[in-house]
Amino acid sequence: MRARMALLYASINPELREVLLKAKPEKMLAISGKGTVPVLELPDGRVLDESYEIIRWALEKSDPEHWWSADLAAAIDDLISRNDDQFKTDLDHYKYWQRFPAESQEQYRTRGERFLAELELLLAKQPYLLAERITLADIALFPFIRQFASVDRDWFDQSPYPKLRAWLNQLLESPLFLAAMKKSPPWQDGDSVMIL
Repeated sequence: MRARMALLYASINPELREVLLKAKPEKMLAISGKGTVPVLELPDGRVLDESYEIIRWALEKSDPEHWWSADLAAAIDDLISRNDDQFKTDLDHYKYWQRFPAESQEQYRTRGERFLAELELLLAKQPYLLAERITLADIALFPFIRQFASVDRDWFDQSPYPKLRAWLNQLLESPLFLAAMKKSPPWQDGDSVMIL
């Protein structure tokens, strides 16, 4: 989702292909043996198969509202790194807790809440995570917070994170997110090779 949002924001319009991960097309696997999405095959044959890599590439092409800025670069990279490493693990354990029986779902949620509490503190200072305006950190973290909230929406709606809830709701209602959510038919072998 964050890669799609960045491409739309940068006015880059690749041919999107939905992939059913239970039936991965052979052409997709030939492009990237990782077998995960997103994957973006560029016209010069290079393949980007990490969402953050796709985002950074898109912003190098066009960044009209300055999502990436030198003065926030270290803070953006740090927040995204911690999201993509530890919080993503906590989210997966919370969301798919039956696969990880070492702890209860509530224990996994508590682990993830450490990051939520940190984000709540950031949002108490300004309307977005790192500034008075949207930065790459907001877009990069947003889909993961959305997933965390969706595991138990009743709990999230009552959780002690009102600033985070408001931030999430604002991004959920944004035209950029709504445009990125438009679905395409599932990709079949023989279709275009550009995947996302």
